[in-house]
Amino acid sequence: MSDNSIARASTIMAVGTLASRITGLVRGLLLVAVLGTTLLGDTYNVANTMPNILYNLIIGGALTAVFVPQMVRATREPDGGSAFISRLVTATSVLLASLVLVSILAAPLLVRLFASSYVGRPEFNLTVLFMRYCLPQIFFMGLFALLGQVANAKGKFGPMMWAPVFNNLVVIAVFTYFLHISTGWKVTTISNAQATWLGIGTTVGFVIQLACLIPVLKQTKIRIRPRFDWRDAEIKKSFHLATWTLAFAAFSQLSYLVTVNLSTGAAVRALKQGVTTGVGYTPYGNAFLILLLPHSVVTISIVTAILPLLSAHAIDRKYQEIHDELLRAIRLVGIITVPSAIAFLLFGPLITRTLYFGISDGDARYLGLVLSAFALGLLPLSVNLIVLRGLNAFENVKLQVLSNALMNIVASLVAIVLALVLPARWVTVGLAAALAFSYYIGAWTSIRLLRRFHITIKIKEITGLYARLGFIYGVIAVPLYLVMGRIPLGNTLKLIFVLAVSGLGYLLLAKTFKIAEVGAAFSLFMRPRH
Repeated sequence: MSDNSIARASTIMAVGTLASRITGLVRGLLLVAVLGTTLLGDTYNVANTMPNILYNLIIGGALTAVFVPQMVRATREPDGGSAFISRLVTATSVLLASLVLVSILAAPLLVRLFASSYVGRPEFNLTVLFMRYCLPQIFFMGLFALLGQVANAKGKFGPMMWAPVFNNLVVIAVFTYFLHISTGWKVTTISNAQATWLGIGTTVGFVIQLACLIPVLKQTKIRIRPRFDWRDAEIKKSFHLATWTLAFAAFSQLSYLVTVNLSTGAAVRALKQGVTTGVGYTPYGNAFLILLLPHSVVTISIVTAILPLLSAHAIDRKYQEIHDELLRAIRLVGIITVPSAIAFLLFGPLITRTLYFGISDGDARYLGLVLSAFALGLLPLSVNLIVLRGLNAFENVKLQVLSNALMNIVASLVAIVLALVLPARWVTVGLAAALAFSYYIGAWTSIRLLRRFHITIKIKEITGLYARLGFIYGVIAVPLYLVMGRIPLGNTLKLIFVLAVSGLGYLLLAKTFKIAEVGAAFSLFMRPRH
């Protein structure tokens, strides 16, 4: 697949993902406006994140690590994969429904595990209440991911990227309503009925998201029917391989468990010290949401487009083709992620003060500092995801477990050390920096492990282009950062100015220095589609 092919295949996904992330950002802004950035916001965020944790822990990783390559192989069967996919969907649905039931019953235990500082405080019961109405998301989230991968295996990438937009719009409507009726809610003043409707409204968004895929699946000509004959050899192989994703996901959630406990604990300590701005899991989660915007729009779109092809190359043992696909993807991704990382690093507080205009300047500035810390890890985050998809193609989850384990252990250890040495008000910033550092460990480890499959990606093949892109953008962005305080504009106009000037300067200098990848990529993405 050429650069042209990758860009063309990922364009519609990038547009859909951009719309999804923008609406997701609006959703996050409204959340902060309604619930704030401290303990009340944390109770909702901890509860609403739990479905993602459990989903990823049990089955999420299997959907890309195992099931996509299996689906690609199944589509070569005479029935187009209908029998295999029907068995897979049925078995997955039973697993997801069971998980929802067990997790709802275990909600108090989950809160004790992930937010131990809430025990004996009003935040505990409120978090349990939020969680019980959010946990059914697991079922709809899992089916959406699985059926979306079915569509991807058939070359229909766009719908999976656009469906979350409708999810976000539903939740935006819910928060907009509560924004009009809220009166400065606190943990002790929000009613059970209000919390219930917030939880239900959030879950309804996932129901709508899943429903968006039904018309698309009909176009794939794959007939999905309930099938309980799970003794099929391919199904057994799939779930045997998927058991390794449990270990993968367990290590993935290790750092999250540490992060939530450390951030919520820091928020409680900071409040006792009279600090009422910034600290906690909410600024961490919202800053990470902003960080993921370029990552999701570009990186995830590209890797989603190339994974079925990588799986086909792996089946045919075309190792050089896999190397070339991965390297092209890394180079294309860097065109956007390199300047984005520098922009987040330099202009983080300005970005959040502009976006989160409805909260105090202190809260918004703190959130920006967290974003700047996260920015240090944007590049290895994207590189690691691409390289992991190379391992996915070979259906080898064991090596991914090793890479992920090392990355998350490092993240957790560094986070614990920083939480012990930093003042409570700076713990959240330190946690972001710890995660950013761990991404370098993960990317380096994944690249080394890929060599076991005769695919050698040299670090200099990445750093050479990335260094040139960073220099070109930095030449424009750093001077703007140094004089930013003297620019006589409000936050919004100032942000537009610095991003526009640095972005245009980046493109002009890239052309001057003959960075071919930049011009080719932008011409492809901006070319009208017919």
